[in-house]
Amino acid sequence: MVKKGKKEKKVKGAEKTAAKMEKKVSKRSKREEEDLEALIAEFQNLDAKKTQVVETECPPPSPRLNASLSPHPEKDELILFGGEFFNGKKTYLYNELYFYNIKKNSWVKSEIPNPPPPRCAHQAVVVAQGGGQLWVFGGEFASPDGEQFYHYKDLWVLHLATHTWENIKATGAPSGRSGHRMVLSKKQLLVFGGFHESTRDFIYYNDVYAFSLDSFSWSRLSPSGSVPSPRSACQMTCTPDASGVIVYGGYSKLKAKKDVEKGTIHSDMFLLKRESKDDQEKWSWSRMNPAGNKPPPRSGFSLAVGPGGRALLFGGVCDEEDDETLEGDFYNDLYLYDAGKNRWYPGQLRGTKSEKKKRRRGKKAAGGGGEEGGAEGGEEEEEAVAQGPVEVVKEIVAEDGTVMTIKEVIPGAQEEEEDEEEEDDDEAWATLVEPCSRCSAMATVRQGKLYLYGGMFEVGDRQFTLNDFYCLDLNKMEQWEVLVEMDPKTQVWLEESDSEDEDEEEEEEEEGEREEGEGEGAKGGGAKEEQEEESDEESDEDDNADHPPVQKEEALEAYQARTEQYWVGLARANMGAEAKDKKVGKVGLAMAKVFYEDQ
Repeated sequence: MVKKGKKEKKVKGAEKTAAKMEKKVSKRSKREEEDLEALIAEFQNLDAKKTQVVETECPPPSPRLNASLSPHPEKDELILFGGEFFNGKKTYLYNELYFYNIKKNSWVKSEIPNPPPPRCAHQAVVVAQGGGQLWVFGGEFASPDGEQFYHYKDLWVLHLATHTWENIKATGAPSGRSGHRMVLSKKQLLVFGGFHESTRDFIYYNDVYAFSLDSFSWSRLSPSGSVPSPRSACQMTCTPDASGVIVYGGYSKLKAKKDVEKGTIHSDMFLLKRESKDDQEKWSWSRMNPAGNKPPPRSGFSLAVGPGGRALLFGGVCDEEDDETLEGDFYNDLYLYDAGKNRWYPGQLRGTKSEKKKRRRGKKAAGGGGEEGGAEGGEEEEEAVAQGPVEVVKEIVAEDGTVMTIKEVIPGAQEEEEDEEEEDDDEAWATLVEPCSRCSAMATVRQGKLYLYGGMFEVGDRQFTLNDFYCLDLNKMEQWEVLVEMDPKTQVWLEESDSEDEDEEEEEEEEGEREEGEGEGAKGGGAKEEQEEESDEESDEDDNADHPPVQKEEALEAYQARTEQYWVGLARANMGAEAKDKKVGKVGLAMAKVFYEDQ
């Protein structure tokens, strides 16, 4: 009893500390939020002038991250809302609404009067009632310089049948936050976690709220048991029987000594279970210990729910911090969690049928070519069985010379599929199409297919925001289908200039280009774009004139071997004397490959 009393006091003390921190953050952020409220009000005034629904066929949405992508509950469509974009100088927040028609492979931009104000890192849930509804809660707005934040605590519903937005005003809602998670559990929207940040302070949450779709009212739950630590950006999915939800991973920060912020990537797993007794609903937390191949620690991963209620986890980033620098390893791997078996599985692609036959024929030839061939085949099979995850590094050189290093971690073959699915080293992997490594992408599942849109990755201080679009059939698990391809040469990044006037001019030009791009289309072709492409090509030709030319019918390997010294020297000049020789050599070969393929 004494131990229990001490534990209860400890819990109450932690709750008091959290309450004090929340009050402190609230006071300090109130003033800056008031400033941002005026800016948000301007957006709402502009939206209020729209009185009719306007739907326009359009190119795919512009590059963005931290938007929401949801499956339409009644149609073969996907719904994309909100998101953010940063071009190196200015942060853009969106409240655009897009519908993607899966059968037609086409996009429609839907402008509906009185929408929610611009936001990112919100949550959206579809509900199959009243002709279909999209519920949106929370998220954040940022000042153009990215220094101030406003965290929403509003709740909206988009009535899909009538194309109308409705702001639901109910008391007892969670405090303003972003990075939280929200799922549909029976006739309730469950909200867990998230964070609130001001210029000087931040706080992470581990509270749970429920919104009733019957009574349109909020209630704060008080679960018993082992409560997860405060976090944002976790994975949260319903159990197959809808009796509870499963929470995995997430991210949080703490202030260490001398106000140094220390980030923590969580990789623990919890079950929040509903129990009904005496007509009263009670909830309890319990820690889970899943079997199988658990994903390596990461944050910023994308999540969706696949066939059979399997949770899907794609990509993310693992930040490596020291006292002066912060570097991230980005991922493009896929993991599946089976709640029924409480087990993680790596989502390994099998390749198409033609690729499988090619691999099988190769094995048969190696096994049936006499004693020598049989011995070699046996050695290869032993190596394949013992093979664990393989890291493949791809390097792309952008138009401005920035080298994008993309890491792909390919899991080892599963035991039950070894005989049929063994691959001949990198040759088979090279044939598979995969999204590049990224974090904060949008993902959802419709009719057994996983859809992945946008996101971002970093190279040094530069951020690459994407608008590529992929699809993967989860029943076949053969290969990703490219719906919209990424072109690294179209990436926009504005470096810091010495003059404020130059800053303003570049921002105005960038805004104009983005608006014009949306009007002209993804493949837009106006005369201005054609002129820009021609000037770019002429510039490329001038630059290429200084590089060693590719000889007639010369293979890539031969060209790289012949010109290696030149390209390594060029890479060394770009990367500096402190760069490691091995890294410089890789970049040099990558630059040679890019030049070779452009000829």
